[in-house]
Amino acid sequence: MPPGARRRVAVATLEPDVHGAHCCPRLHEAVELVGKRWSGAIIAVLLDGGAMRFSEIAQAIPQLSDRLLSERRKELEARGIVERHVHAESPVRVEYELTEMGRELAPTLAELKGWADRWLA
Repeated sequence: MPPGARRRVAVATLEPDVHGAHCCPRLHEAVELVGKRWSGAIIAVLLDGGAMRFSEIAQAIPQLSDRLLSERRKELEARGIVERHVHAESPVRVEYELTEMGRELAPTLAELKGWADRWLA
């Protein structure tokens, strides 16, 4: 490479690098969504536990603060992965569960867990 020349690197774009490789924007978005800190753990807990109250999710992930759980839950709800159910009882009971879209992550998370068990142990 000549002095002062810069190496070109394609990052998370559709523009192919010199080898024709590129990062799919939908894959990138999915990894960023599910891989956001604590989001994967919340999804995994809801996959195992079904419909759960906020406090039950918090107990299942003790390192997660209530503030961050609330923030991530709202993000996952806005993206259609988690849904909120309000039961008109006295006192009012609110539960969260995965939507069909969220439940479809089960095989992917199982594969990721298997990979982690093999390589991150």
